[in-house]
Amino acid sequence: MFASAATPPVGPTFNKDILPIVETRCQTCHRPGEIGPMPLITYEQTKPWAKAIQEAVKTRKMPPWFADTCCGQFSTDHTLKPEEIALIDAWVTGGAIEGKKKDARPLLRWTNNWTIDGPSVAVSLPRAFEVPANSTIDYQYVILPLDLADDHWASAVEIHPSDRSIVHHAVVYVRQKDSKWLRSVPPLTMYAPPPGSLSADELGQQAGTDILAVYTPGSPAAIWPSGMGKKLPAGSDLVLEIHYTSKKTTASDRTSVGINFLKEPPKQRVLTLQMQNRDIVIPPGAADYHASVSGTMPRDAILISMFPHMHLRGSAFEYAIVHPDGKLETLLRVKPYDFFWQQSYPLKTPRLLPRGTKLLWTGYFDNSANNPRNPDPKAEVRWGEQSWEEMMVGFFDVAVDASVDKVGFFGSPIP
Repeated sequence: MFASAATPPVGPTFNKDILPIVETRCQTCHRPGEIGPMPLITYEQTKPWAKAIQEAVKTRKMPPWFADTCCGQFSTDHTLKPEEIALIDAWVTGGAIEGKKKDARPLLRWTNNWTIDGPSVAVSLPRAFEVPANSTIDYQYVILPLDLADDHWASAVEIHPSDRSIVHHAVVYVRQKDSKWLRSVPPLTMYAPPPGSLSADELGQQAGTDILAVYTPGSPAAIWPSGMGKKLPAGSDLVLEIHYTSKKTTASDRTSVGINFLKEPPKQRVLTLQMQNRDIVIPPGAADYHASVSGTMPRDAILISMFPHMHLRGSAFEYAIVHPDGKLETLLRVKPYDFFWQQSYPLKTPRLLPRGTKLLWTGYFDNSANNPRNPDPKAEVRWGEQSWEEMMVGFFDVAVDASVDKVGFFGSPIP
Protein backbone atom coordinates (compact mmCIF):
# COMPACT_ATOMS: atom_id res chain seq x y z
CA MET A 1 0.00 0.00 0.00
CA PHE A 2 1.10 3.51 -0.72
CA ALA A 3 0.79 6.20 1.95
CA SER A 4 -1.28 9.10 0.72
CA ALA A 5 0.60 12.36 0.47
CA ALA A 6 -0.23 14.72 3.26
CA THR A 7 -2.20 17.79 2.23
CA PRO A 8 -0.01 20.82 2.88
CA PRO A 9 -1.47 23.16 5.47
CA VAL A 10 -3.20 26.22 4.09
CA GLY A 11 -2.14 29.55 5.59
CA PRO A 12 -4.34 32.61 6.00
CA THR A 13 -6.39 33.57 2.97
CA PHE A 14 -7.90 36.89 1.95
CA ASN A 15 -11.49 35.69 1.85
CA LYS A 16 -11.45 33.95 5.22
CA ASP A 17 -8.93 35.86 7.35
CA ILE A 18 -7.88 39.19 5.81
CA LEU A 19 -11.10 40.68 4.40
CA PRO A 20 -12.70 41.12 7.88
CA ILE A 21 -9.61 43.03 9.06
CA VAL A 22 -9.46 45.21 5.94
CA GLU A 23 -13.16 46.07 6.22
CA THR A 24 -12.98 47.20 9.84
CA ARG A 25 -9.51 48.75 9.86
CA CYS A 26 -8.81 50.05 6.34
CA GLN A 27 -11.89 50.72 4.24
CA THR A 28 -13.00 53.75 6.24
CA CYS A 29 -10.35 55.66 4.28
CA HIS A 30 -9.42 53.22 1.49
CA ARG A 31 -12.49 53.24 -0.71
CA PRO A 32 -13.58 55.30 -3.73
CA GLY A 33 -14.03 58.98 -2.90
CA GLU A 34 -12.12 58.78 0.36
CA ILE A 35 -8.72 60.15 1.34
CA GLY A 36 -6.88 56.81 0.98
CA PRO A 37 -4.82 56.75 -2.25
CA MET A 38 -6.16 53.35 -3.36
CA PRO A 39 -9.37 51.38 -2.68
CA LEU A 40 -9.04 48.12 -0.74
CA ILE A 41 -12.50 46.67 -1.21
CA THR A 42 -11.89 43.51 -3.24
CA TYR A 43 -9.13 40.93 -3.45
CA GLU A 44 -8.18 42.19 -6.91
CA GLN A 45 -7.71 45.71 -5.52
CA THR A 46 -5.83 44.58 -2.41
CA LYS A 47 -3.42 41.96 -3.81
CA PRO A 48 -1.09 44.43 -5.64
CA TRP A 49 -0.56 46.29 -2.37
CA ALA A 50 0.04 43.19 -0.22
CA LYS A 51 3.72 43.82 0.52
CA ALA A 52 3.11 47.53 1.18
CA ILE A 53 0.29 46.61 3.58
CA GLN A 54 2.55 44.07 5.30
CA GLU A 55 5.24 46.68 5.90
CA ALA A 56 2.75 49.36 6.96
CA VAL A 57 1.09 47.19 9.61
CA LYS A 58 4.34 45.67 10.94
CA THR A 59 5.84 49.14 11.41
CA ARG A 60 2.46 50.34 12.75
CA LYS A 61 2.35 53.12 10.18
CA MET A 62 -1.17 51.94 9.38
CA PRO A 63 -3.85 52.22 10.56
CA PRO A 64 -2.79 55.71 11.68
CA TRP A 65 -2.79 56.05 15.46
CA PHE A 66 -0.17 58.12 17.22
CA ALA A 67 -1.02 58.11 20.93
CA ASP A 68 1.97 56.92 22.96
CA THR A 69 1.09 53.96 25.17
CA CYS A 70 2.78 55.79 28.07
CA CYS A 71 -0.31 57.72 28.94
CA GLY A 72 -4.05 57.55 28.72
CA GLN A 73 -6.56 55.05 27.37
CA PHE A 74 -8.77 56.05 24.49
CA SER A 75 -12.07 54.78 23.14
CA THR A 76 -11.12 54.97 19.46
CA ASP A 77 -7.71 53.28 19.46
CA HIS A 78 -7.23 52.16 15.85
CA THR A 79 -4.15 50.02 16.39
CA LEU A 80 -4.21 46.46 15.11
CA LYS A 81 -4.06 43.62 17.59
CA PRO A 82 -0.86 41.53 17.51
CA GLU A 83 -2.82 38.56 16.17
CA GLU A 84 -4.21 40.70 13.31
CA ILE A 85 -0.70 41.84 12.36
CA ALA A 86 0.50 38.24 12.50
CA LEU A 87 -2.34 37.14 10.18
CA ILE A 88 -1.51 39.81 7.60
CA ASP A 89 2.20 39.01 7.82
CA ALA A 90 1.56 35.28 7.32
CA TRP A 91 -0.88 35.96 4.47
CA VAL A 92 1.64 38.03 2.51
CA THR A 93 4.54 35.69 3.27
CA GLY A 94 2.43 32.76 2.07
CA GLY A 95 1.79 34.36 -1.30
CA ALA A 96 -1.25 36.57 -0.53
CA ILE A 97 -3.67 33.94 -1.81
CA GLU A 98 -7.37 34.63 -2.27
CA GLY A 99 -8.74 31.43 -0.80
CA LYS A 100 -12.06 29.72 -1.39
CA LYS A 101 -14.92 31.73 -2.82
CA LYS A 102 -17.30 30.19 -0.28
CA ASP A 103 -15.25 31.71 2.55
CA ALA A 104 -15.81 35.26 1.30
CA ARG A 105 -18.47 37.19 3.17
CA PRO A 106 -20.65 39.70 1.27
CA LEU A 107 -18.71 42.90 0.65
CA LEU A 108 -19.68 45.89 2.72
CA ARG A 109 -21.87 48.32 0.83
CA TRP A 110 -20.32 51.67 1.53
CA THR A 111 -22.59 54.60 0.74
CA ASN A 112 -22.21 58.36 0.72
CA ASN A 113 -25.29 58.86 2.88
CA TRP A 114 -25.49 60.47 6.30
CA THR A 115 -24.32 58.24 9.13
CA ILE A 116 -26.41 60.07 11.73
CA ASP A 117 -30.17 59.58 11.83
CA GLY A 118 -32.04 62.34 10.08
CA PRO A 119 -30.44 64.82 10.29
CA SER A 120 -32.83 67.37 11.82
CA VAL A 121 -31.32 70.11 9.67
CA ALA A 122 -28.65 70.16 6.96
CA VAL A 123 -26.86 73.14 5.44
CA SER A 124 -24.43 73.07 2.53
CA LEU A 125 -21.95 75.13 0.60
CA PRO A 126 -23.92 77.33 -1.82
CA ARG A 127 -22.31 75.53 -4.76
CA ALA A 128 -19.50 73.10 -5.49
CA PHE A 129 -16.04 74.54 -4.85
CA GLU A 130 -13.57 73.86 -7.65
CA VAL A 131 -10.08 72.70 -6.62
CA PRO A 132 -7.61 73.04 -9.53
CA ALA A 133 -5.01 70.35 -10.12
CA ASN A 134 -1.55 70.69 -8.57
CA SER A 135 -2.36 73.90 -6.73
CA THR A 136 -2.28 75.42 -3.27
CA ILE A 137 -5.65 76.48 -1.87
CA ASP A 138 -6.01 79.07 0.88
CA TYR A 139 -8.23 78.13 3.82
CA GLN A 140 -11.83 78.76 2.81
CA TYR A 141 -14.54 80.17 5.10
CA VAL A 142 -18.26 80.35 4.49
CA ILE A 143 -21.04 81.61 6.79
CA LEU A 144 -24.01 79.24 6.87
CA PRO A 145 -27.14 80.91 8.36
CA LEU A 146 -29.36 78.82 10.64
CA ASP A 147 -32.18 81.31 11.37
CA LEU A 148 -32.69 80.02 14.92
CA ALA A 149 -35.41 81.95 16.74
CA ASP A 150 -34.54 80.32 20.07
CA ASP A 151 -31.78 78.20 21.63
CA HIS A 152 -31.24 74.72 20.21
CA TRP A 153 -29.16 71.80 21.47
CA ALA A 154 -27.35 69.38 19.19
CA SER A 155 -27.01 65.70 20.06
CA ALA A 156 -24.99 64.82 16.95
CA VAL A 157 -23.19 66.66 14.14
CA GLU A 158 -21.73 65.31 10.91
CA ILE A 159 -19.48 67.21 8.51
CA HIS A 160 -20.09 65.57 5.14
CA PRO A 161 -17.74 66.42 2.24
CA SER A 162 -18.96 65.32 -1.16
CA ASP A 163 -15.34 64.54 -2.15
CA ARG A 164 -13.37 63.43 0.88
CA SER A 165 -10.22 62.90 -1.17
CA ILE A 166 -9.58 66.66 -1.33
CA VAL A 167 -10.72 67.73 2.16
CA HIS A 168 -7.76 67.69 4.54
CA HIS A 169 -9.90 68.89 7.44
CA ALA A 170 -12.90 71.06 8.20
CA VAL A 171 -14.09 72.92 11.30
CA VAL A 172 -17.59 74.20 12.08
CA TYR A 173 -17.80 77.13 14.51
CA VAL A 174 -20.94 78.43 16.24
CA ARG A 175 -20.75 82.21 15.74
CA GLN A 176 -23.04 83.98 18.19
CA LYS A 177 -25.00 87.05 17.08
CA ASP A 178 -22.81 89.49 19.04
CA SER A 179 -19.53 88.23 17.52
CA LYS A 180 -17.71 90.61 15.12
CA TRP A 181 -15.72 87.79 13.51
CA LEU A 182 -16.09 87.86 9.69
CA ARG A 183 -19.07 90.22 9.88
CA SER A 184 -17.96 91.96 6.67
CA VAL A 185 -18.27 88.69 4.74
CA PRO A 186 -21.66 88.05 3.09
CA PRO A 187 -23.35 84.77 4.03
CA LEU A 188 -23.03 81.80 1.65
CA THR A 189 -19.89 83.24 0.04
CA MET A 190 -16.60 81.34 -0.04
CA TYR A 191 -13.95 83.61 1.44
CA ALA A 192 -10.19 83.35 2.00
CA PRO A 193 -9.00 86.11 4.38
CA PRO A 194 -5.90 87.84 2.96
CA PRO A 195 -2.85 87.55 5.26
CA GLY A 196 -3.04 90.10 8.05
CA SER A 197 -6.58 91.18 7.17
CA LEU A 198 -8.15 89.99 10.44
CA SER A 199 -7.69 92.28 13.42
CA ALA A 200 -6.38 91.05 16.74
CA ASP A 201 -9.90 91.53 18.12
CA GLU A 202 -11.39 89.32 15.41
CA LEU A 203 -8.72 86.65 15.89
CA GLY A 204 -9.41 86.69 19.62
CA GLN A 205 -13.13 86.28 19.01
CA GLN A 206 -12.46 83.38 16.65
CA ALA A 207 -10.31 81.68 19.31
CA GLY A 208 -13.11 82.15 21.84
CA THR A 209 -15.83 80.83 19.54
CA ASP A 210 -17.26 77.42 20.36
CA ILE A 211 -16.50 74.69 17.84
CA LEU A 212 -19.46 72.54 16.86
CA ALA A 213 -17.51 69.75 15.16
CA VAL A 214 -14.24 68.89 13.40
CA TYR A 215 -13.77 66.66 10.36
CA THR A 216 -10.56 64.81 9.54
CA PRO A 217 -10.10 61.81 7.21
CA GLY A 218 -11.71 58.70 8.64
CA SER A 219 -13.28 60.55 11.55
CA PRO A 220 -16.79 59.53 12.62
CA ALA A 221 -19.67 61.90 13.21
CA ALA A 222 -19.66 63.73 16.55
CA ILE A 223 -22.26 62.04 18.76
CA TRP A 224 -22.46 63.02 22.40
CA PRO A 225 -23.56 60.73 25.24
CA SER A 226 -27.05 60.87 26.65
CA GLY A 227 -27.51 63.93 28.83
CA MET A 228 -24.93 65.98 26.90
CA GLY A 229 -25.17 68.31 23.92
CA LYS A 230 -23.76 71.31 22.08
CA LYS A 231 -25.58 74.63 22.39
CA LEU A 232 -26.56 76.72 19.39
CA PRO A 233 -27.87 80.00 20.86
CA ALA A 234 -30.71 81.92 19.24
CA GLY A 235 -29.50 84.10 16.39
CA SER A 236 -26.25 82.20 15.92
CA ASP A 237 -24.97 80.92 12.62
CA LEU A 238 -22.28 78.51 11.50
CA VAL A 239 -18.86 79.38 10.13
CA LEU A 240 -17.44 76.50 8.12
CA GLU A 241 -13.66 76.47 7.63
CA ILE A 242 -12.29 74.03 5.04
CA HIS A 243 -8.70 73.13 4.19
CA TYR A 244 -8.56 71.66 0.68
CA THR A 245 -5.61 69.69 -0.72
CA SER A 246 -5.16 69.60 -4.48
CA LYS A 247 -4.73 66.38 -6.49
CA LYS A 248 -3.19 65.67 -9.89
CA THR A 249 -6.59 66.22 -11.48
CA THR A 250 -9.23 68.91 -11.06
CA ALA A 251 -11.86 68.08 -8.46
CA SER A 252 -14.78 69.75 -6.71
CA ASP A 253 -16.50 69.48 -3.35
CA ARG A 254 -19.75 70.63 -1.82
CA THR A 255 -19.49 69.95 1.91
CA SER A 256 -22.65 69.77 4.01
CA VAL A 257 -23.21 69.93 7.77
CA GLY A 258 -25.95 67.82 9.35
CA ILE A 259 -27.25 68.41 12.87
CA ASN A 260 -29.59 66.39 15.07
CA PHE A 261 -31.39 68.47 17.69
CA LEU A 262 -32.47 67.35 21.16
CA LYS A 263 -36.11 67.77 22.15
CA GLU A 264 -35.17 68.94 25.65
CA PRO A 265 -32.08 70.78 26.97
CA PRO A 266 -29.45 68.35 28.33
CA LYS A 267 -27.97 68.37 31.82
CA GLN A 268 -24.45 69.06 30.54
CA ARG A 269 -23.12 71.33 27.84
CA VAL A 270 -20.17 70.14 25.74
CA LEU A 271 -17.64 72.85 24.93
CA THR A 272 -14.68 72.60 22.58
CA LEU A 273 -11.99 74.75 24.16
CA GLN A 274 -8.53 75.57 22.89
CA MET A 275 -5.15 76.77 24.06
CA GLN A 276 -2.82 78.11 21.41
CA ASN A 277 0.62 79.70 21.19
CA ARG A 278 0.74 82.36 18.46
CA ASP A 279 4.21 83.49 19.53
CA ILE A 280 6.10 80.60 17.96
CA VAL A 281 9.23 81.61 16.05
CA ILE A 282 11.04 78.52 14.77
CA PRO A 283 14.66 79.22 13.78
CA PRO A 284 15.98 77.95 10.43
CA GLY A 285 17.15 74.35 10.66
CA ALA A 286 15.94 73.83 14.23
CA ALA A 287 15.36 70.10 14.72
CA ASP A 288 13.80 70.16 18.20
CA TYR A 289 12.08 73.49 18.74
CA HIS A 290 9.28 73.41 21.28
CA ALA A 291 6.76 75.86 22.64
CA SER A 292 4.12 75.59 25.34
CA VAL A 293 0.91 77.22 26.46
CA SER A 294 -0.72 76.99 29.89
CA GLY A 295 -4.12 77.76 31.33
CA THR A 296 -6.20 77.23 34.45
CA MET A 297 -9.67 75.73 34.45
CA PRO A 298 -12.13 78.44 35.55
CA ARG A 299 -14.70 75.88 36.76
CA ASP A 300 -15.17 72.16 37.30
CA ALA A 301 -15.33 70.33 33.98
CA ILE A 302 -15.26 66.78 32.65
CA LEU A 303 -12.49 66.21 30.09
CA ILE A 304 -13.89 64.17 27.18
CA SER A 305 -11.31 64.29 24.38
CA MET A 306 -8.19 66.02 23.02
CA PHE A 307 -7.27 67.08 19.49
CA PRO A 308 -3.77 68.48 18.76
CA HIS A 309 -3.22 70.62 15.68
CA MET A 310 0.06 71.68 14.05
CA HIS A 311 1.35 71.87 10.48
CA LEU A 312 4.09 70.23 8.40
CA ARG A 313 6.91 70.83 10.89
CA GLY A 314 4.99 69.41 13.86
CA SER A 315 6.71 66.34 15.30
CA ALA A 316 5.02 65.72 18.68
CA PHE A 317 2.36 67.17 20.98
CA GLU A 318 1.72 66.67 24.70
CA TYR A 319 -1.22 67.44 26.98
CA ALA A 320 -0.39 67.54 30.71
CA ILE A 321 -1.68 68.58 34.12
CA VAL A 322 0.64 70.49 36.45
CA HIS A 323 -0.08 69.37 40.01
CA PRO A 324 0.36 71.75 42.97
CA ASP A 325 3.74 70.18 43.81
CA GLY A 326 4.93 70.92 40.26
CA LYS A 327 4.77 67.32 39.10
CA LEU A 328 3.59 66.81 35.52
CA GLU A 329 0.98 64.20 34.67
CA THR A 330 0.85 63.55 30.93
CA LEU A 331 -2.68 62.97 29.66
CA LEU A 332 -1.76 62.42 26.01
CA ARG A 333 1.48 62.22 24.06
CA VAL A 334 1.12 62.18 20.29
CA LYS A 335 4.45 61.06 18.88
CA PRO A 336 5.01 61.16 16.01
CA TYR A 337 2.55 63.85 15.00
CA ASP A 338 1.38 63.53 11.40
CA PHE A 339 -0.16 66.57 9.69
CA PHE A 340 -1.90 64.34 7.15
CA TRP A 341 -3.56 62.11 9.77
CA GLN A 342 -4.91 64.43 12.44
CA GLN A 343 -7.12 62.72 14.97
CA SER A 344 -9.23 63.25 18.03
CA TYR A 345 -8.32 61.19 21.10
CA PRO A 346 -11.48 60.59 23.20
CA LEU A 347 -10.81 59.28 26.68
CA LYS A 348 -12.09 55.81 27.47
CA THR A 349 -13.10 57.15 30.86
CA PRO A 350 -13.80 60.92 30.96
CA ARG A 351 -11.89 62.71 33.70
CA LEU A 352 -12.82 65.46 36.14
CA LEU A 353 -10.75 68.63 35.90
CA PRO A 354 -11.54 70.52 39.12
CA ARG A 355 -11.64 74.29 39.10
CA GLY A 356 -8.10 75.66 39.33
CA THR A 357 -6.49 72.71 37.49
CA LYS A 358 -3.41 73.96 35.65
CA LEU A 359 -3.07 72.66 32.10
CA LEU A 360 0.11 72.65 30.03
CA TRP A 361 0.17 71.87 26.30
CA THR A 362 3.54 71.54 24.51
CA GLY A 363 4.22 71.29 20.79
CA TYR A 364 7.47 70.06 19.23
CA PHE A 365 8.66 71.05 15.76
CA ASP A 366 11.30 69.82 13.31
CA ASN A 367 12.39 72.60 10.96
CA SER A 368 15.49 70.74 9.78
CA ALA A 369 16.37 69.17 6.44
CA ASN A 370 15.82 65.76 8.10
CA ASN A 371 12.08 66.41 8.04
CA PRO A 372 11.01 65.17 4.57
CA ARG A 373 7.85 67.29 4.70
CA ASN A 374 9.63 70.52 5.57
CA PRO A 375 8.97 72.94 2.67
CA ASP A 376 11.98 75.16 3.49
CA PRO A 377 14.53 74.22 6.19
CA LYS A 378 16.31 77.56 5.68
CA ALA A 379 13.25 79.61 6.60
CA GLU A 380 12.35 81.13 9.95
CA VAL A 381 8.78 80.01 10.59
CA ARG A 382 6.02 81.87 12.42
CA TRP A 383 2.32 81.40 13.12
CA GLY A 384 0.08 81.23 10.08
CA GLU A 385 -2.95 79.36 8.75
CA GLN A 386 -1.30 77.90 5.67
CA SER A 387 0.44 74.53 5.87
CA TRP A 388 3.84 76.00 4.93
CA GLU A 389 3.49 78.30 7.96
CA GLU A 390 3.10 76.84 11.44
CA MET A 391 0.52 76.55 14.16
CA MET A 392 0.20 75.16 17.67
CA VAL A 393 -3.33 74.61 18.98
CA GLY A 394 -4.52 72.14 21.56
CA PHE A 395 -8.28 71.61 21.27
CA PHE A 396 -10.09 69.74 24.04
CA ASP A 397 -13.73 68.86 24.68
CA VAL A 398 -15.17 69.28 28.15
CA ALA A 399 -18.63 68.85 29.65
CA VAL A 400 -19.92 71.48 32.07
CA ASP A 401 -23.28 72.29 33.60
CA ALA A 402 -25.79 73.21 30.89
CA SER A 403 -26.37 76.60 32.53
CA VAL A 404 -22.80 77.72 31.74
CA ASP A 405 -23.04 80.50 29.19
CA LYS A 406 -19.46 81.71 28.73
CA VAL A 407 -17.54 79.85 26.05
CA GLY A 408 -14.17 81.61 25.95
CA PHE A 409 -11.08 80.00 27.47
CA PHE A 410 -7.61 81.33 26.84
CA GLY A 411 -4.18 80.07 27.73
CA SER A 412 -0.91 81.96 28.13
CA PRO A 413 1.87 81.23 25.63
CA ILE A 414 5.18 80.00 27.08
CA PRO A 415 8.14 80.38 24.68
